[in-house]
Amino acid sequence: MKTDTYEIRDNRFRRSVKLAEPLEQIWTGGIWTEGPVYSAAFRSLIWSDIPNDRRLRWDELTGAVGDFRSHLGCYTNGSTLDRQGRIIACEHGTRTVTRIEHDGSVTTLASQYQGKRFNSPNDVVVKSDGSIWFTDPAYGIESDYEGFKADPEQDGEHVYRIDPASGAITRVADDFTCPNGLAFSPDEKLLYIADSGGTRYPSGEHHIRTFDVSEDGKLSGGKVFAECETGFFDGFRLDDQGRIWTSANDGVHCLHPDGTLIGKIFTPERVSNVCFGSVKRNWLFITASTSVYRVRLATTGLNSFASP
Repeated sequence: MKTDTYEIRDNRFRRSVKLAEPLEQIWTGGIWTEGPVYSAAFRSLIWSDIPNDRRLRWDELTGAVGDFRSHLGCYTNGSTLDRQGRIIACEHGTRTVTRIEHDGSVTTLASQYQGKRFNSPNDVVVKSDGSIWFTDPAYGIESDYEGFKADPEQDGEHVYRIDPASGAITRVADDFTCPNGLAFSPDEKLLYIADSGGTRYPSGEHHIRTFDVSEDGKLSGGKVFAECETGFFDGFRLDDQGRIWTSANDGVHCLHPDGTLIGKIFTPERVSNVCFGSVKRNWLFITASTSVYRVRLATTGLNSFASP
């Protein structure tokens, strides 16, 4: 079944959406929107317009949009919340992972590995034990468009983990062409990581891989979980049933935990990333090229603050 907004390929998707719910554009005027994160404390969505080096905030109660943290040379990409509700962000411009403290100050959590600067941290997720996991492709140093053009110092594009106790940084995956979005399964036994190598290299990767996560923070496995049939996977998030809601060129694709593409939400622009938000976590916020959209679902986003 297919409508202007939804495509249902499997009845398992039918239970996750309401066909009467429209896709709503809540803001437009960017160049490439990314990194949406919803703050329940402030009833607000925060996102980035990377080429314009600005971060914006949408107030859910009033619909007003204002500046959040802009024109600082950060060129912020992926963002998430830690267990204290602080924003963790990947910055192309500074080539760091940062945390905004409750008083508004900014702490740098990761800036280099083995004495060499990162490429341009791209997306980030926080595990329930407080460890921070992020990807480090080279999008932000390839030109001055989404950061500052520079030569890479790392020997490739990899995935890293920040230890919650010591702050030590370890490389947890080094066999990606271009690691991008990432998220944990509800029980945190699996880590999903997108490889969008096909956007920049002849290798053509356009898939999500799955890794087994050990208690000591090591990854194993890495089999391909799903291939993107329309463009490339970028950012994604999971609902509380373990379904993956991921960006694609024609909208948001919903993947069952077995890897089956069970449905789509079509958008008029190419999607970069998504997040769940609002009081019940049943609104899906979508950053797509020049705009930000939202749609109310019949499912609930995974609560990243809950213990597995």
